Amino acid sequence: MNTQELWQHYQDWLYFNEDLGLYLDISRMRFDERLVAALKPKFTQAFKAMAALEQGAIANPDENRMVGHYWLRNTDIAPDAMKDEIADSLEQIEKFAQKIHEGSIRPPSAAKFTDVLSVGIGGSALGPQFVDEALAADFPPLGIHFIDNTDPAGIDHTLNRLKDRLSSTLVIVTSKSGGTPETRNGMLEVRHAYEQQGLSFPAHAVAVTMLGSKMDELERAEGWLEEFPMFDWVGGRTSEMSSVGLLSAALLGIDVRALLEGAKLMDIATRIPDIRKNPAALLALSWYCAGNGKGEKDMVVLPYKDSLMLFSRYLQQLVMESLGKEKDLDGNTVHQGIAVYGNKGSTDQHAFVQQLREGVANFFVTFIEVLEDRKGVSIEVEPEVTSGDFLFGFLQGTRQALYENQRDSITVTIKQVTPLTIGALIALFERTVGLYASLININAYNQPGVEAGKKAAETLLDLQRRILATLKTADQPLPLADLADKANATDQIEHVYKIVRHLAANHRGIVLHGDHAKPGSLSVSYQAT
Repeated sequence: MNTQELWQHYQDWLYFNEDLGLYLDISRMRFDERLVAALKPKFTQAFKAMAALEQGAIANPDENRMVGHYWLRNTDIAPDAMKDEIADSLEQIEKFAQKIHEGSIRPPSAAKFTDVLSVGIGGSALGPQFVDEALAADFPPLGIHFIDNTDPAGIDHTLNRLKDRLSSTLVIVTSKSGGTPETRNGMLEVRHAYEQQGLSFPAHAVAVTMLGSKMDELERAEGWLEEFPMFDWVGGRTSEMSSVGLLSAALLGIDVRALLEGAKLMDIATRIPDIRKNPAALLALSWYCAGNGKGEKDMVVLPYKDSLMLFSRYLQQLVMESLGKEKDLDGNTVHQGIAVYGNKGSTDQHAFVQQLREGVANFFVTFIEVLEDRKGVSIEVEPEVTSGDFLFGFLQGTRQALYENQRDSITVTIKQVTPLTIGALIALFERTVGLYASLININAYNQPGVEAGKKAAETLLDLQRRILATLKTADQPLPLADLADKANATDQIEHVYKIVRHLAANHRGIVLHGDHAKPGSLSVSYQAT
């Protein structure tokens, strides 16, 4: 296209939502009207499927579950049985946060809580981290910290930074089942840290979990400060508008009602059964176009705002866990998915944008633009030019440079980073995932690959227990092959080796004898610690 044609194409396909101050530009995606026409029947079916989902249809057939995260921001469309529990949960969060802020709920040995320590993983961490990074004030009512992995050094790092303030730290433990290993481990490590300081863990802890879960039972037995509900019909990666995300946001002083309102307004916009007037449909069309409906290209997310730095991490889970599926709904092997990565602009002008411009064209870019540079007036760093002008210039220049070299991009523009616009961004991509999944006929709401990884880890830990039991009762040292045989793991000798190597490195009583460059020659002994 020449310059004038490209300008007209931009105007023809530009989406603008006045209520949200949000623009969506897909004019730098190379699709044509033939593709749009070919996809119209699929979109018609996708719109119908989404309407049925919101009305309570079983949208996750693998787990026989409804999918109701849209109800969280609009109880008017929720089934009658859910309306009260959604409203009650929000009221409970707001009242609890107010009492924490005013000090009427306080720790036993401090006047007020000063910090929040959030323990969770996956959707129980990524959403809260993104929202808190994007929206928390410079000096929020409480500082926030996360334990989102079962890495002992990472746990120590977080706890050491809190050491002097542990007595005034509120701990949020988030797990739907209460049995998620990483979250359970984090909780036990935090509990131990409290006990080491002579502090009562239950007096500092709240649970976010399902009624009847292991954590629900533990919380009730020990008398924790409070418990907030998780719902069976809300998946982890779409749980930011539930207690999972709203509790920490409210504690940080973020306007959770505005967050919900932004999501609600975007939900209204993305229900319109017209591709050109529906921003989520426009994004789904772009994703389909970029990867031929097969995920053949990755999505690089580049927010040009420091506060949105974690958006790419948040979208990694939302998009990749939802769309990365081996089987479609008919049982066919399809190996679908869209890989997501990114950081922020203009930092990436000095990192991987070089490859985006001139390397392998196996991607498309989603730029996130914020029109407002800062609150207040900016100084000029050059005549008639501010720092924000440079940021704007880098975004537009990168977009242009990519397009000139046959690299496609989408641009989502918001006027400001506010609870309203963050809620809208979250809702926009949630709906896009749902519509795109329908276009390619997969279940966006299950995660069999995650479950497979958990089962494999459980098998490995069971093998570790057998190895230790074998060594404690055997003549020592044992050649590695003999150890594997006695532990009934002859066909897993590599796993046996890696287990004993890990145990030896962590002073767990295991000693390795022999040439470490030749693992098969090693012998293993056990010395009680």
